[in-house]
Amino acid sequence: MWYFSWILGTGLACCFAILNAMWIELEDSKNESK
Repeated sequence: MWYFSWILGTGLACCFAILNAMWIELEDSKNESK
């Protein structure tokens, strides 16, 4: 069942990357409004 953990890890990494990008965008818009 190695592929199951591999898919799970890849999915988590993708989710983390998307959340990270959204967070950076939010921080950028906050800095621009000041």
